[in-house]
Amino acid sequence: MVERVLVTEQAAGVIERLRARHGALLFHQSGGCCDGSSPMCYPAGEFRVGAQDVLLGRIADTPVYIGAAQFAYWSHTQLIIDVVPGRGGGFSLEAPDGVRFLTRSRVFTDDEASALAPVRTGADC
Repeated sequence: MVERVLVTEQAAGVIERLRARHGALLFHQSGGCCDGSSPMCYPAGEFRVGAQDVLLGRIADTPVYIGAAQFAYWSHTQLIIDVVPGRGGGFSLEAPDGVRFLTRSRVFTDDEASALAPVRTGADC
């Protein structure tokens, strides 16, 4: 099965450190004006997943959601969550550590696109 979202080894390491500090986590691929299209990491339960949010998959045992409107733009791409030095413009948990999560992407091939599992929304999760 083709995954809609992947994580780099470096980002997975940051996620593990954050989980040790904060407990269960979740990501939401932001489409906001202030933080651009940043993957935002929150403690599970501190971000309310809406009925229109789409579950992209799991990275490092952490669910990754995206709003339905953003998903319409990104649905043809595989998102790869990475980490880079610097501070992002948001409330994501990694900010105090001097790093920020970053979304990289690549377009699915036709074969990959046909092998994608149907998405689930927040209402289904």
